[in-house]
Amino acid sequence: MRTHIVFSICVALAALGCGRARSDQRSYRLQGQVQSVDTDHQLVVVKHEDIKGFMPAMTMPYQVEEAKALGDLAPGDLIDATLVVFSNGAHLTTIKKVGRAPLEQPAASAPAPSAASGFELLRPGEAVPSGAFVDQDGRKRTFASFKGSPVVMTFIYTSCPMPTFCPLMDRQFGALQKTLKENPALSPVHLVTVSFDPATDTPPVLKAHAKTLGADSKRWTFLTGDRDDVDQFAARFGVSIARAMDDPRNITHNLRTAIIGADGRLVKVYTGNEWTAEQILADLRGLGSGD
Repeated sequence: MRTHIVFSICVALAALGCGRARSDQRSYRLQGQVQSVDTDHQLVVVKHEDIKGFMPAMTMPYQVEEAKALGDLAPGDLIDATLVVFSNGAHLTTIKKVGRAPLEQPAASAPAPSAASGFELLRPGEAVPSGAFVDQDGRKRTFASFKGSPVVMTFIYTSCPMPTFCPLMDRQFGALQKTLKENPALSPVHLVTVSFDPATDTPPVLKAHAKTLGADSKRWTFLTGDRDDVDQFAARFGVSIARAMDDPRNITHNLRTAIIGADGRLVKVYTGNEWTAEQILADLRGLGSGD
């Protein structure tokens, strides 16, 4: 079982409408250990084994179908459940407690990185590092090339299996692109999606992914690059990425979406997927013409 845990995730999964079958519904058996319970968001974080036919072993937050299912759950519980996946969401149902075990204690934390290490979190008002990337057309790019336009940026990988993680970021950016196109006042805004899976997400793969999303290359750019360079860049925004030793494509990660002003300085970072296109648009309108 993977030992990596997704840090600092604050997730609000899409409303799923319980009790009715859907044509795109898939069900999988999930076995694992409860790590934490979030009753406010109707979530349970589970460290689970491989979900055969769907995803590898990892630690993830899942919405439960019924809030009352959380009442009997506690960290350390071993569970057997059904993961129901839709095109735009997922939830756990038929959760059964099958035992208990001590929670694995995290390894001692390493000292916080120094300011000179290049890994410290960016603060609002600080300049975003330029970085070295390759775009979906195979051209070398730096983040500085977007200076002069406000930017909304998120981090994904195209083979992410959970519809409420990377695929949701894609859908949200698709909605943003549509609204930006319809609003002349926001026409300078550029969307940037950065993949942290360069082994799979080569420029041709990103280009095909962009086409699937209906991305306008004049407004929405997809970037990847050297894995270590991308990881270091993403870490500045609070992105945590862990890869399995036996398969670097087996990735556990959190979610961050950032707004950068036209001057290249960080404005705001959204944690997890608890944001809507309307919130991003309101932030963009608040930048003013000076940004």
